[in-house]
Amino acid sequence: MDPLIVLGASSIFLGLALGTWLLIASRTPHRAAIRKHLRSGVREEGRRPPRSAGRLSASAERFTPARLTANLERRLALAGRPAAWPLRRLIVAKILAALGAALTATLLVNASPGPRTTVLALFVVVVAYFVPDLLIYSKGNERQVQIGQELPDTLDQMTIAVEAGLGFDSAMARTGQNGKGPLAAELVRTLQDMQLGMSRREAYLALSHRTSAPDLRRFVNAILQADKYGISITAVLRTQASEMRIRRRQRAEEKAMQIPVKVLFPLMVCIMPVLFIALLGPAAINVVTTLSG
Repeated sequence: MDPLIVLGASSIFLGLALGTWLLIASRTPHRAAIRKHLRSGVREEGRRPPRSAGRLSASAERFTPARLTANLERRLALAGRPAAWPLRRLIVAKILAALGAALTATLLVNASPGPRTTVLALFVVVVAYFVPDLLIYSKGNERQVQIGQELPDTLDQMTIAVEAGLGFDSAMARTGQNGKGPLAAELVRTLQDMQLGMSRREAYLALSHRTSAPDLRRFVNAILQADKYGISITAVLRTQASEMRIRRRQRAEEKAMQIPVKVLFPLMVCIMPVLFIALLGPAAINVVTTLSG
């Protein structure tokens, strides 16, 4: 069998196994007991995690560079820190994926030695090692796009609440409690940071650091400047909401203008040849038949 086919099938199997492991391992034991004790303020006295899992995580962290760990930590923050993908589990998944790919690559290189197979095997090992990073990066990008899309409507709700007589923090709390998306979760976390003792400026700066949406960062900067110079929060909210709606409409128009350019390549490669064959094929057959006859 062709080693390239075997290597591709092994990579697909390894990816499916890794995804299944992440899905199954996301179930936290004693989840109900943990929530109950956290709500009542009682420390959990359940069973500790197995020592083998702790040793495996410690070994994986030891073999992972600190810079890659910090980068993965940043991407997890942008992705909202999914419960199914904690940092230690991702580090272990990276090591296991690389080891599995290296084992498969070694078997293929031994079965079919050659420079081409060796280079391809090294490439597959590197890709397998960075598969968790790619998954978290994609999750983070989707979340930041969703935050940018939800921001104009959220600012409208906060503006209505402030104009109705609520304070800015109360309006943020009501908007966060009524919302269901990632932006609402970030607002609730910002309020929780302030309740835990952080100043308003520090909590807003932490919100800006946890996200990469440019519109949200502009909003945070505007709120900080308004708080510093005593500008009316209502005017700032109304202005920011109007600007966010304009930017959202401009982004939609920009994506609409990019569609013809993106469609051009598939049109030329996939559709036009088939159309030419359907239109010119019978004529070409008639010409060949006439010339041969």
